[in-house]
Amino acid sequence: MPRTRLHLIALALVLALLSWAAAAQALTAEEILKKVDDNEYLEAARLKATLVISSGGRDVTKTFVALIDGDRSFAEFTNARDRGTKYLKLGDELWMFFPDAEDVVKISGHLLRQGMMGSDFSYEDALESKKLTALYQVKLAGEEKVGDRECYVLELTAKPGVEVAYARRKQWIAKAEFVPVKEELYAKSGKLMKVATAGNLRRVGGRWFAMEATMENRLKKGSCTRMVIEELELGVNIPPQTFSREALHR
Repeated sequence: MPRTRLHLIALALVLALLSWAAAAQALTAEEILKKVDDNEYLEAARLKATLVISSGGRDVTKTFVALIDGDRSFAEFTNARDRGTKYLKLGDELWMFFPDAEDVVKISGHLLRQGMMGSDFSYEDALESKKLTALYQVKLAGEEKVGDRECYVLELTAKPGVEVAYARRKQWIAKAEFVPVKEELYAKSGKLMKVATAGNLRRVGGRWFAMEATMENRLKKGSCTRMVIEELELGVNIPPQTFSREALHR
């Protein structure tokens, strides 16, 4: 056999082996989403954050601190106008404390779809603390760049019988950090409701987090909210009584 022919066969074998090795190392859509969950799911965490709500050419800034442990969270707003306003989330239930009236109100039904504190993050967004792998079926739709980051593109569809805020989601997951840097959120009708973007990825306690996120409301022209996490601590000691309705009155 001619030497050139032997070289071509050898090259083809090498390319085939490289392709096989790459395929063997490729992650499935479920594995990618699990890595996202592993990064984002918070237990015994404390954060301090700022919300900048932009609407009608006007910006409003609010600040809050929050304690989070799985599907339980307690948040208190600290800016002058909203100081003392508190939220308590226990599983799928959400209560709000109004300091002026010294009253506690349960947020439920259609109120869950309203913007939390006037922001573009709804109460449903705040309630959805379960892992995405428990809520959605997922498929890998391809790979794209967002800015200078190589990303996996995932398409998520709500599992049958599971209630979620968004029936379908499309996520761009940074390959290096397994953090969503862009997300499209769709209603059951297929209408695009919101677009979220994230940045300033930072490693905290061995995990990656987006320290900045912007939620754009596609149903309300010119409305978006930027959230900046100023501080994030993992593994903090949270007193058990923190996640109680009594704590709202303290």
